[in-house]
Amino acid sequence: MKKLIFGSFLLVFLISGIPYETQIHKGFDSAQWDLGVFENEVTIGGTNPIGELDYNSDLQEYSFVFSQDAEPGGSNPFHYLYKSIQGNFILRTQLSFEDDAGSESNAGWIIRDNLGPKSAEVIAQVKNSGTASLRSNTIEGLKSEEVPISQVSVLQLERRGNVYYFSSAEWGDPFTTVKIENENLRSEVFAGLFFKPGSKEASGKVIVSNVRIIKPAGPDFEQYQEYLGSNLEILNVETGKRKILYNSAHSIQAPNWVNKDKDLIYNSNGYLYRYDLKSEKVEQIETGFATNNNNDHVFSFDESILGISHHNHEDDGASSLYIMDPAGDTLPQKITRDGVGASYLHGISPDNKRLIFTGDRKGKMDIYSIDIDTKKETQLTDTEYLDDGSEYSPDGKYIYFNSNRNGKMHLWRMKPDGSEQEQLTFDPKHNDWFPHVSPDGKWIAFISFPPEIDSGDHPFYQRCLLRLMPVDGGEPKVIAYIYGGQGSINVPSWSSDSKHIAFVTNTACN
Repeated sequence: MKKLIFGSFLLVFLISGIPYETQIHKGFDSAQWDLGVFENEVTIGGTNPIGELDYNSDLQEYSFVFSQDAEPGGSNPFHYLYKSIQGNFILRTQLSFEDDAGSESNAGWIIRDNLGPKSAEVIAQVKNSGTASLRSNTIEGLKSEEVPISQVSVLQLERRGNVYYFSSAEWGDPFTTVKIENENLRSEVFAGLFFKPGSKEASGKVIVSNVRIIKPAGPDFEQYQEYLGSNLEILNVETGKRKILYNSAHSIQAPNWVNKDKDLIYNSNGYLYRYDLKSEKVEQIETGFATNNNNDHVFSFDESILGISHHNHEDDGASSLYIMDPAGDTLPQKITRDGVGASYLHGISPDNKRLIFTGDRKGKMDIYSIDIDTKKETQLTDTEYLDDGSEYSPDGKYIYFNSNRNGKMHLWRMKPDGSEQEQLTFDPKHNDWFPHVSPDGKWIAFISFPPEIDSGDHPFYQRCLLRLMPVDGGEPKVIAYIYGGQGSINVPSWSSDSKHIAFVTNTACN
């Protein structure tokens, strides 16, 4: 009996020495303990759990349910879902509170030096009432910046050196940004989501989706010489819910959604690849000699033609237009002639008779069409500025494109013969590129670069927005906040039911 008592005492002693974060999942295998992009979880400032975390890997969505008997007390406990990270980074998510009225619970991002109750930290938080703030706790004391908007559901916390930027919005609106300094945090930190009850009666649930932890390009990064890794994503344009289908250490670009929404076609390192959404397998598409393709590849509306832009070594590497069998082709058919200048494909007419493209002709970039049979080119725009991103509407009545002829890059449309050119977007705070018309002809999805980017450029690795507006114009709505740019959504990428789009985002690989 003495041995049994001593053994029990020893077991209790050993268990009590195990950190609480380890005890939480003692006895669970790794398949049961899936934390998505995070490494671990812990309750900080308390001895008892304050709720229960769940991760749905199919939806890539987290939920945290507060315990009915959670007692904040003087130590202000919170649940912390975290990972270790170094240097500069961007944390982004979308969250909502359900059945949690009146308790003043809050959630958001925290960056900390350690996992104890006392740590230097930066907190980007939103209360269940919808108000948000950015706080910095240091040895010098507390600093705080309130966000001047009443309802926040999208939270982005970015570290650049010792400065922390909190960008927040109600989903659908552009970000509002505040910043704060904290020189006490190390380069090596913990970063993650927190959930904190506001009263003893705290209850309800926090739903967290679109969680992204991004390592951006550094200040000395060389565009087109170095590349970050890529995420192939899909987005529900009505709800804003996103899902990462595939990630790669390579630069993958410009997905098309084809084959009754079963496949996504993308470009990488000059080749085209097919991603099967059901099997999740990737296979290379046969393109014959055309092995230096850029990201301007387009399917015809009936998917009987695949048009590509290949840098032709017989024409000093100029981008030239070809058409081929979408299933694969050992000998793509060349459409543009040698010696006329670079050509970048963007659209195929609904009757499969013409291609439209951006052409370097007469020392400037304009939009042209070319007859597939006769190879005759027709100039459709003629300005001293950049006209790009042309695409037919499904009914063939309009060509949509982007132009910086008025100072900023904005969306335009014209008749198929180039007449009746009219501007559709006007906001000077955005440079709008690559309008893609939904298959039902009702909507335009496009990418917006920040105003500090030169209007004639669409570089990689920027803090961009994907936006949506009616096909005849109107107030655009933000449908995704992304780190990407060049290659994210250069080509038509709608699903056939007009409910989803595919795109690429970027982050440095660990």
